[in-house]
Amino acid sequence: MKKFITVALLGASLAVAGCGKSDNSADAGAEKASGASTASSSAPVKREAGNWKTDIKLVKFDMPGVPDNMKDQMAKQFASASGTEQCVTQEQVDQENPADALSKGFGEGCTWSKKEIGGSTVDVAGTCTSNGQKVELAMNGTMAAKKTDVLVTSKGPAPAGGQMEMQMQVTSTNVGPCKA
Repeated sequence: MKKFITVALLGASLAVAGCGKSDNSADAGAEKASGASTASSSAPVKREAGNWKTDIKLVKFDMPGVPDNMKDQMAKQFASASGTEQCVTQEQVDQENPADALSKGFGEGCTWSKKEIGGSTVDVAGTCTSNGQKVELAMNGTMAAKKTDVLVTSKGPAPAGGQMEMQMQVTSTNVGPCKA
């Protein structure tokens, strides 16, 4: 279960960081090699530099045999991770590349069937394998200069059998200039 949650959290972190520019010509070659659909023709909206606050909400957690109190505990863990703030400089914004973040964040253990990051939308889907565990990952949402809002969905085998599914809503908002 820890690996499953780790993959989901990686998805969440990429959702937070994945709002920069994209080099579509370089991405297109990589996507053709992996069998992924081509990226959206419009460049992603660039987020503004400043202090970004991220909130993470556990929307869904279904796993066979897990008692409600454990689900409540997980929801509380995600809630405690909410409200984190990060200063993002103009230099960092200029270097952001969501397609590269996907590749670097998940490594070669992932195959992307959809990697559409363009305009003001994020629509990514794929399968990641780590230590023999296969997890389906999807990220869908919107991004703007001052706010990103992405639903991260992870599905995979449950340790006790059956399938588990987790959904997290990751919302990041520019709350003003970086604090000194």
